Amino acid sequence: MTLEHLANWILSPLLAIYTLLFIVRIVLTWYPEADGDRFPFNLAFWPTEFLLVPVRKVIPPFGGVDISPIVWVGITTLLREVLLGQQGLLRMLA
Repeated sequence: MTLEHLANWILSPLLAIYTLLFIVRIVLTWYPEADGDRFPFNLAFWPTEFLLVPVRKVIPPFGGVDISPIVWVGITTLLREVLLGQQGLLRMLA
């Protein structure tokens, strides 16, 4: 299995799923009554919270708005493009 196949089968779906989970977290910030410890909200909270905590320490929520999921949508989208895009690093190495 080549590096390109490995990236397409593992890394690409993983980054896409995390982007989707961060978008769900953005939407859930509009609903403060959504409890992150209860199903189905914990499906979005559990895999993303460990990444959001350090960003909140650097960029704290202001005005009741948590922008850490927005930061991570940008990071995962950038990573996906830089690594797997048409001119991505992993494509050029393969």
